[in-house]
This record gives sequence, structure tokens and C-alpha cells, in this order.
Amino acid sequence: MSLETFPPLTLVSVRYILSGSITLLFAVMRGSPLPRGRELAAACFSGLLVLGVGNGGLVFAEVIIPSGIAGLIVTMSPFWMVGAEALLPGGERLHAPTIGGMAVGLAGAALLATPDVGAHSVDRNLLNGFLILQVGMAGWSFGSIYQRRKAGKAHPIVAGGVQQLAAGLMMAPFALAIPQAPLHWSTRGVTALLYLVCFGSLVGYSAYVYAMDKLPVAIVSVYPYVNAVVAVALGWLFYREHFGMREAVSMVIIFAAVAVVKRYSQHPMPASRARAWPLTRRPPCSDK
Repeated sequence: MSLETFPPLTLVSVRYILSGSITLLFAVMRGSPLPRGRELAAACFSGLLVLGVGNGGLVFAEVIIPSGIAGLIVTMSPFWMVGAEALLPGGERLHAPTIGGMAVGLAGAALLATPDVGAHSVDRNLLNGFLILQVGMAGWSFGSIYQRRKAGKAHPIVAGGVQQLAAGLMMAPFALAIPQAPLHWSTRGVTALLYLVCFGSLVGYSAYVYAMDKLPVAIVSVYPYVNAVVAVALGWLFYREHFGMREAVSMVIIFAAVAVVKRYSQHPMPASRARAWPLTRRPPCSDK
């Protein structure tokens, strides 16, 4: 709905400037330490990859292909994230049940999206959308892992605020310089933007960066499957969209896949890398 009012680049820029500013303002009010130096540079770079390339790619793709198809394609992102982590030095080792669980989750998401996807034949727009989403998923995955490995003393939610503000500011010049469709102001579009800022960024993305800091990559990477289930549930609740046996079976498959991945994933990072202190405290110095 937000794309009905805002062009893609403008939407990404405005959304993350607002959410990043609010997050950092809250952090300053709480007295939380902000990233500095190399830590700040790492957060900005990962923000550009995760939100600029990753989320920006999704927004662009949804302009040319149906959201149902885009949602199905995005369920491939766990393979990007877990695969990239496994290939990097010191990465989390893949287990056969983990790979199997992700494959089962992909099958469940495909079953969930089949009613929408089946009516569309392969065309140039679909191919372009698929390629855009692959670039976006690669950016999201490598950016997330980069931030995970370069995490410093700042709380992960504060670092996430820096990522959001950096991505929004970096996208602003492109939004101004590249010709786009004009703005079409509407209450519905502005409301959708505010929803994305509040629930998609302040709540959703903050939870994501916190989970990336605390949990194995294989567990965090299954979030697209859960998102698909939530989308169906909200559609049925608010718009009375069809919810039948196919949707129920898909949800069972997806939840089973999440359980398998969680069961066979490695344990979280050692305590030396975990940062569980409150937002208002600096971590104890570990240098001796």
C-alpha cells in the first residue's frame, strides 16, 4: 500500500531515516553508548547492504511482480544466509537435518503461495523480479553476517538504528537524482508508511538484529517462512481472505521446518561474544 503513494527509492529512504532517527534518539535519551570509529563504519556498511540493497531490492521487485510471487522467492533467503555463513572462515557448520529443515520450509511456503503463483506464467517481469530479489537476498545475507562478525560494544539494537539511518541517508541522493513516479498523497499510503516504520523497522528490524547477535544463523534465517504464515493470518483476520485446508497444512509444514532447524542448529555464540547487558550500561572491559 505504501508504494501507492511513495516511489520505491523514496519509500526506502524516508522509512529508514525516520526509524533510524527514532531508535538513536531513544538510545541517546537512555544514555546508551553509540558506535564510533570502525564500529560505526561497519554498522553503516552493513546497513547499506541489508536495508539499502536487501530491502530496496524487495521494494523494487514488488513493483514489477505480484507480492505473492515475491514472498515465495524470498523464502530462498535462508539458503543464502546459512550458505554464506558456512563458507566463511569460522562459520557455523551445516548439518544435514538443518538443510533438510530449510528445504521442508521452502516446500511449505511454496504450497502456501501456490494459489497466487499458479496463475502467472514466466515472463520478462518475473525473470527480472527474480534476479533483483537474488541480489537483494545476497545483500541482506552478507550484510547481516558482516555486522554479526564486526559487532562491537554498542548494543545490537543501537547498531541497528545506525544501520537504518545510514541506509536511509545513503538512498536519499538516489531518490532525488533518479527519475521516479510522482508522489500521490493518500491517507492509506501514509498510514502504510507509518506501519512500516513502527512495526516493520522499530519492532521487526530491531528484533532481527538482536536475534542475529544472540542466536545461530540457521535459526534466524527461517524468518521468511514465519512471515508468510503471519501474512496469511492477518489477511484472513482483517480482509477475510481465504483460509482453508491448503493454508492450514502449509502452516503445519512451516512450523515443523522451523522446529527441525532450531533442534539441530548449533548452540548460540559463546558468552565471550554475547552482549546481554541493558541498553543503559556499557559492557565491562575485557581487555587485559
